[in-house]
Amino acid sequence: MNSYLLFGIIGWLYAISVLKRAHLSAYYFIVGSVGLFFILIAIGNPYWVWFLTHSVINGIAWVSDLTHWSSVHTKYGIVYIVNAIWPVTMSIDYECSGIIETTAFVSLLAFYPTYGRQEKLFYLALGTLWVYLANVIRLLLVVILVHFGGANWFFTAHTIIGRLVFYCLIIMLYYNVFTYSQLSQSLYRNFKRHFSRG
Repeated sequence: MNSYLLFGIIGWLYAISVLKRAHLSAYYFIVGSVGLFFILIAIGNPYWVWFLTHSVINGIAWVSDLTHWSSVHTKYGIVYIVNAIWPVTMSIDYECSGIIETTAFVSLLAFYPTYGRQEKLFYLALGTLWVYLANVIRLLLVVILVHFGGANWFFTAHTIIGRLVFYCLIIMLYYNVFTYSQLSQSLYRNFKRHFSRG
């Protein structure tokens, strides 16, 4: 661990402890979640990025094995999209891993005051899975559009349509977890009731 990161973590811990003791809950939430986001990003590179990237690649590979619309080289993070005119090679990298969106969600959830510890763990698992699936859907949409539409569709599919679909799904997650808390808490209570019986 680099010394700047270590001093940053110590300073962040001191700042959030002062804000908590001073009962400044809004500042505690902002400083806590922003600080945790940068710490997790710093610690997560390259290990979590590698894990998330390969998880996404394996999700695409599973669908590709069924459809044969693309061939996936999981070791190198490359998706070779087959089409009738001009095949396209897509590289799955840092941006496609979903690390930024996952880390932002985890950081906000960690300091969100409405939920208890068990509820946060439940939404952590649910939200991480949601971001992963949203990312796989986005990249599969790129594969489908390029496979059927040709190489000319790659920029539009990857940069515009895929991102719009992905961020709409992320906004749905944020709305349901952070804004519409009563619905979210009833979801958690139903989940807990169902699994406590069985």
